[in-house]
Amino acid sequence: MLSILLFIIVIFLLMLGYPVAFTLSGASIIFAILCSFTNNFDLSILYALPSRIFGIITNETLIAIPMFIFMGVMLEKSKIAENLLESMSSLFHNVKGGLGISVIIVGTLLAASTGIVGATVVTMGLLSLPTMLKKKYDVKIATGTILASGTLGQIIPPSIILILLGDVISSAYQESQNMLGIFSQESVSVGDLFAGAIFPGLILVGFYIAYIFLVASFRKDLIPVNLDKRKFKLKEIIMSLLAPLFLILTVLGSIIMGVATPTEASSVGALGAIFLASINRNLDKNTLKDVLIQTSKITSMIFILLIGATIFSLVFRGLEGDIFVHNALSSLPGDVYTKLFFVMFTIFLLGFILDFIEITYVVIPVVAPIILSMGVDPIWFAILIAINLQTSFLTPPFGFAIFYLKSVIPKDINTIDIYRGVVPFILIQLVTMLLIIMVPEITTWLPNQIFG
Repeated sequence: MLSILLFIIVIFLLMLGYPVAFTLSGASIIFAILCSFTNNFDLSILYALPSRIFGIITNETLIAIPMFIFMGVMLEKSKIAENLLESMSSLFHNVKGGLGISVIIVGTLLAASTGIVGATVVTMGLLSLPTMLKKKYDVKIATGTILASGTLGQIIPPSIILILLGDVISSAYQESQNMLGIFSQESVSVGDLFAGAIFPGLILVGFYIAYIFLVASFRKDLIPVNLDKRKFKLKEIIMSLLAPLFLILTVLGSIIMGVATPTEASSVGALGAIFLASINRNLDKNTLKDVLIQTSKITSMIFILLIGATIFSLVFRGLEGDIFVHNALSSLPGDVYTKLFFVMFTIFLLGFILDFIEITYVVIPVVAPIILSMGVDPIWFAILIAINLQTSFLTPPFGFAIFYLKSVIPKDINTIDIYRGVVPFILIQLVTMLLIIMVPEITTWLPNQIFG
């Protein structure tokens, strides 16, 4: 029970607002020392910390993170999103809910080009919201659309969370096979998760667009008829689409076709972003300096969180917390789906108060081996977790994406309107999760076709 007490203490300290990385590491080490006085913890376990930290820093998969962050920040500075939104709006100006549909498509392309949720939400909030309100879109629809499209970076490759999940699920899958006595082991890669996330991501986008179209068709008080009769210029639209499509095909194409690993593809994406910024004449010494500083800050934040999480995980296991969780899950009544529901619901609730990095490196390593040892497909499980975290990112009152948007929108927009606007999109994501549970091939077919 001491491991559960440690978990509760950490959650309590996080809710008080203490820095996440130092709370995870500091509280865990202090708790371990106190427990050693009562002979409930062997301090020699902490000798494993240097090798664990060195393993994080030298992990080849995680090297992709700063490269993808650099790519996303560079694209944000190069005004590609602004050009995209303008072009898509002119293309769909005669379609019901055309502006809203444009916002979703642009959010999708940004997600597939950057993989950074916070940057996409902020960028879309700054660019899209003034235009949507000017076109008399209801505040609830406008903010909900921006939030939903901005969080697509959680599930659409090259998502940072999929890179982290790939590392964690791979280790958990090997551990689950050891638990079953399987020594001729299969493995899971980040490329598997990227391929498995493509169809669920596209399904979400399709549902979002359908919702906007239906609201525009039957609730003209929420989405008015667009009377803009301007003609779109095909050449301008093609030119604005070329940049993100070039990056998407270069990065994802090289991974899915097996030409490059995610780490190698991320470096190509970073160079591609520099190339596109220079073409747009938005690359100078000051821009490059800002991009490098912001990339360093975000990367440092992520890796210090990983180090804090691995310290917590080591102490948690030293207190036999993994055995407690295994026994608790095993004793639950019902089949594997009941246990899966319990795990998913717990992750969803934790998503209110913890960032996806803490959940990925603190919670999932404990529960994933147990679930995977029950015969659950690791790719299917990982994609469900990613969509689940995306849903909790949106869910009031603690959804992180809501706070991102609140930081850049006018102060006179009521928070309750944002909450009400995002509810339909949360329901859409829950329906998508249910669909994936009922038809697992949505996530497993493409990886099997590509990687066997």
